[in-house]
Amino acid sequence: MNNLETRKPEAKNEVAKTDRAPYSDAALTPAVDVVEDSGGITLYADLPGVSKEKLNIQAESDSLTIEAELNVAVPEDLHSTHTEVALGRFRRTFRLSKELEPSKVTAKLAQGVLTLRIPKAEHAQPRRIPVEG
Repeated sequence: MNNLETRKPEAKNEVAKTDRAPYSDAALTPAVDVVEDSGGITLYADLPGVSKEKLNIQAESDSLTIEAELNVAVPEDLHSTHTEVALGRFRRTFRLSKELEPSKVTAKLAQGVLTLRIPKAEHAQPRRIPVEG
């Protein structure tokens, strides 16, 4: 815990403060639900306070990365006396199986929830075999 230094309040009404070192690559891990069906998978990621302009999604052959920044502005004449979420960034990476098609990912952001749809590759799609006879 050498990156955080806490000092005691100097007056009764002062809230204890922390002097934080720069977080550089530190980020929150968003909660994610994953639902699979016969056509692919759908991920639901909680990203409260994130706008689509501050959201970056990258899909490669075997990985999917979600990165985002919070847009929580404090009015100039106010100051925060208590902060529970001090980091303003989210990041999460997933390893994708060869059954998924990363080039066909679709994304939607609504009310703080990111919905990603990753379809299965054609070779992994279930198919009905006709029977002759």
